Amino acid sequence: MPDYSPLNQLLTLGYMMTLKKLRLKKNEEKRIKNGHLWIYSNEVDTQSTPLKSFSVGENILIEASNGKPLGLGYVNPNNLLCARLLNRDYSHPIDRSFFVHRFNIAKSLRQRCFKQPFYRAIYGESDGLPGLIVDRFNEHLIVQIATAGMEQQKAAIIEALEKVFKPQSILLRNDANSRKAESLSEEIQQALGNTPESLQIEENETQFIIHPFTGQKTGWFYDHRISRQQIAQYVNNKRVLDVFSYIGAFGIQMANAGASEAWCIDISGKALDELEQNAQLNKVADKVACVEGDAFSAMKELKQQNEKFDVIIVDPPAFIKKKKDHKAGLNAYRKINEAAMRLLSKDGILLSASCSMHLKTDELQDCLRAGSRHLDKTLQIIEQCHQGPDHPIHPAIPETRYIKGFISRVLSAS
Repeated sequence: MPDYSPLNQLLTLGYMMTLKKLRLKKNEEKRIKNGHLWIYSNEVDTQSTPLKSFSVGENILIEASNGKPLGLGYVNPNNLLCARLLNRDYSHPIDRSFFVHRFNIAKSLRQRCFKQPFYRAIYGESDGLPGLIVDRFNEHLIVQIATAGMEQQKAAIIEALEKVFKPQSILLRNDANSRKAESLSEEIQQALGNTPESLQIEENETQFIIHPFTGQKTGWFYDHRISRQQIAQYVNNKRVLDVFSYIGAFGIQMANAGASEAWCIDISGKALDELEQNAQLNKVADKVACVEGDAFSAMKELKQQNEKFDVIIVDPPAFIKKKKDHKAGLNAYRKINEAAMRLLSKDGILLSASCSMHLKTDELQDCLRAGSRHLDKTLQIIEQCHQGPDHPIHPAIPETRYIKGFISRVLSAS
C-alpha cells in the first residue's frame, strides 16, 4: 500500500524534481491509460519537452498533456518507439528495490506453474519490464537486454537477480541484432560466477544439453513447452517428422513419448550434432534420424523418395520479421505447410506453428486452408497452440502474443 505520510510525500516530490519530464500531446495518453507501455515520438509534445533534450536511456517522468504524472519510464530520443513506461507508481524510483519487487512478482507466477526451475523467468512487457528477458536454467540465468533504458539499469538488474533467484551464474547474452536499433553494442558478458559451456535442463520429463554461449537466443526456447505436450498425445507408435528441429526440442520429446521414428530436419549441422547428443542422453538414438539441409529442399527430396509420416511438426523461424515481409512471409507459411501435407500419411496429424509477431492467428489458419485445398485435402483443426504461462500475455499489448499454432487432422477429400 502506498505511503502517503508527509515525509514520503516530500521525498517523492524531491525525486520527481530530479527527473526530466516527457509530456504527451493532447489525447495521446489514452493508450497508456488503457495499459500499454510504449510511447512513440509522434505522440510527444515536443514543443514543451523537446526530444533532443534527453539522453539515450535516461529515466524520465511521463506526463499527460495537462501535466498530470502518468508514471516513470525511460527514453531513447533517437527512435520512433522513443519511450517505455516502467512504473505507474511514480513515488518509487527505478532502482534495485524496484527490480527486486518486480522479479519477486514474476517468480511467484513461475513457481505456481512449474515444479522445476526451468522457465522464462522474466518476459519483458508482460512482467512490467520492457526490454528485459531472463531465462532460468536451474541455478543459472541467461539475460537479454534489448533497450538503452534497461542497459542503464544493468548493475541494479544484476544485483536484484542475485537477491531474488540466488543463482550460481548470470550470463548476459546481449548479442542480438535488435540492439543495433538502440545504438547498443553486441556482446556476451559474464555478470556473475562462471556459466558452464553446456547445461543440462529438463522439459516435459525429457533431458537436454544446451549451450548458453553459442546457442540461439539464450540457448533454448521455452515458449512451445505446452505445444510439445499437446502434440505428444498423437505420436505413440507413429512416424514423426520434425521440421526446423534445432537441437530436438520437439523431435526428442516425440521419441521419448513413444514415436516409432523421429526424423529431424535442420539447416545447421552443429544443431543436429547437438540433437544427436540429446537423443543419446534420453536413450532414443535408435529412433532418431537427422536430415541436414534447407527445409524446403529436404522435404522435396523426402517426397521424391516416397517417404511418409504420420505426424509432422512445422515450427519455422519467423518468416515475417518486419511488416514489409508480410506478403512474402504469408506465401512461405503456405508453401511450407503444403509441403508438409504432401508428406503426411493418410489421416495424418500436422502441427503448424508460427513465432512471427506480425502474423495473425487467422492468417496462419488461412494458410493451412489454402494449402489443404490446393492439394484437394480436407483439414480439421483439432487443437490450438499458444505460448506457455512463463510467457504471459499482456492484454493491452498484442505484441506479447507472438506464438500461435494449430494441430490439424489432414484427410483425403471425399
